Amino acid sequence: MKGFLRGSATAMITPFTKDGVDFESFRQMAEYQINAGTDAFVVLGTTGEPATMSETERADLVKCAVETAKGRAKIVVGAGSNSTQRAVQNAREAEKLGADAILCVTPYYNKCTQAGLIAYYGAICGSVDIPVIAYNVPSRTGVTILPETAEALSEMKNFAGIKDAGGNMALTLETLRRVRGKCDVYSGDDLLDLPILCAGGAAVISVVSNLAPQAVKELTSAVFSEQLDRAVRISDALLPLAKACFCEVNPIPVKEGMNLLGFRAGVPRAPLTPLEEEHRAILSEAMKAFGLEVRP
Repeated sequence: MKGFLRGSATAMITPFTKDGVDFESFRQMAEYQINAGTDAFVVLGTTGEPATMSETERADLVKCAVETAKGRAKIVVGAGSNSTQRAVQNAREAEKLGADAILCVTPYYNKCTQAGLIAYYGAICGSVDIPVIAYNVPSRTGVTILPETAEALSEMKNFAGIKDAGGNMALTLETLRRVRGKCDVYSGDDLLDLPILCAGGAAVISVVSNLAPQAVKELTSAVFSEQLDRAVRISDALLPLAKACFCEVNPIPVKEGMNLLGFRAGVPRAPLTPLEEEHRAILSEAMKAFGLEVRP
């Protein structure tokens, strides 16, 4: 299926206090995104640290996102697992809670074959009626969705597309060629947003848009309206900020970036650690250079 998402989606962080999820802070961050024109929130993606959250926390956060958005932005919920059975359960739960779509990372640690990927996504797609987005991020999972596998997945009725964070433009271009007209490809790598969009990507699922949602939305709009010079200028401005957001493992830097903007983002949950001071200085300078107001 094509056309579920077009534009900019933000891979939302999850703000924590020592007692649990800070839902009020999440609502404030969601309004920040909506006011900037963000088209969708991705909740419980890698950036949201779902691996360190309880089932109750995850369910309550999805409810909070759906209630806050009130149809003003689509809600995509992370549901992947290294267990097909668990991923199916997660997907069904997300659908019940009001998700507009689910995002399922490839199985991690249990490194399956390409046939295993087709069976995994087939089981998930067959368990829900809402759109399903695959997440290709081999740097974290050790598994790559190959272009011919993407083509097979595109035949599934509610398979909406692939979030591509593989970092290999040759594979991305071949995937785009094979699925064009059948499903969509979304950039999952902020450093490659511009080329993926220009090659036919339908949207970006962005980390840096936590900090600069309006600019990321404007980048997608400029490409879609064929204002390439403008898109290049926006991309050139965003790239240093995006690089700073990955000076340590995601989401450590972007959470501190939200703190620097004045939001209550808290700190990552263990085993992730707070941003090191030298990297905090790098991030702060990149934010200032981009024109963001950094709180002391």
